[in-house]
Amino acid sequence: MSSLQIIRKPRIQKVKASTTPKLRKNPQQKAVCLRVLTMSPKKPNSANRRIVKAIITKTKAKLTVKISGESHSLQQHSTILVHGARVRDLIGVNYRAIRGKFDLSGVPNRKTRRSLFGIKRETLKI
Repeated sequence: MSSLQIIRKPRIQKVKASTTPKLRKNPQQKAVCLRVLTMSPKKPNSANRRIVKAIITKTKAKLTVKISGESHSLQQHSTILVHGARVRDLIGVNYRAIRGKFDLSGVPNRKTRRSLFGIKRETLKI
């Protein structure tokens, strides 16, 4: 491109689309569960993944949220904290629930990778 072309028609940068538009550029949002259900993953994988249909309290946006870890006690009208995180083997799920916040308790008896599952470190007893 010659300099005259650039002056006449300057280069424009493309705006990257957000993967989590319903959070409105917030790191986390509070949401209320509408339904708690399971979903089967994409092709090479098989198992039933626990998900929640939720609605953000401020913006009333509906989302599908993955519950990470084993066992949970969520039910309808439970409050959860949601953050953007794409779940690769579930189609249309771009959000995850944060364990150990509001009504979603941490994973019991978790020893490794505790920060992802809402577990505090056990104090050493001598």
